[in-house]
Amino acid sequence: MTGLFSPAEIDRLPRVISAPRFATYLRAVDGDPAAALALYRWNLQVCAAFLVPLHMVEVAIRNAVVEAVEAVHGPDWPWSQGFRRSLPNPASGYSQQRELIVVAAAQPTAGKVVADLRFFFWQKMFTARHDARLWDRHLPRVLPTLEDDSLTGRPAWSVVHDELERIRGLRNRIAHHEPIFGRALADDYARLRRVIAWRCPIGAGWTDRAQGVEALLFAGPAGVPL
Repeated sequence: MTGLFSPAEIDRLPRVISAPRFATYLRAVDGDPAAALALYRWNLQVCAAFLVPLHMVEVAIRNAVVEAVEAVHGPDWPWSQGFRRSLPNPASGYSQQRELIVVAAAQPTAGKVVADLRFFFWQKMFTARHDARLWDRHLPRVLPTLEDDSLTGRPAWSVVHDELERIRGLRNRIAHHEPIFGRALADDYARLRRVIAWRCPIGAGWTDRAQGVEALLFAGPAGVPL
């Protein structure tokens, strides 16, 4: 490991990475600073590589939701009072309705509204309150290969919701620059690919060719056994 990093690089690392943060990596490699730095760099690379399939999942899911919502509420759905009333609006905590109203007031087109709504907004569309309005009729059309997966008797929308919750957990760790090397990363990629394939198997295949996650997982961090 000593050939990868100079002593000065290792000694000056605390100027960038805090000691508590680096301790997570040191513990994983029995206290070897050079190996910890190699693991830190690999973690950065894997986080960056996951942005490709995460991007594809978010685009696929929000487009699927928009297609279903447009079928019920029309192309101007962000300003439809019927759609807004269908969204939860609790007095405290996250409100889908409030988020939509705020974003729609600031944007001139539905496309720009779509781009500004959070991933959590799209995940929250897959709940029981939208079953009769949207998913009974439109889920098989907007996620056409979903039924190919084993749903074990659960409502299809709940399967989507739970997979998106797991994906959101990964997404948030990456967004907050947290370590992900201890996760079952191959399973994470498989989940992302599966969700993309629900919308479009061709898109899942394109993601396979565009992403660099699997190569990094195969290679692992240089000289660091995981």
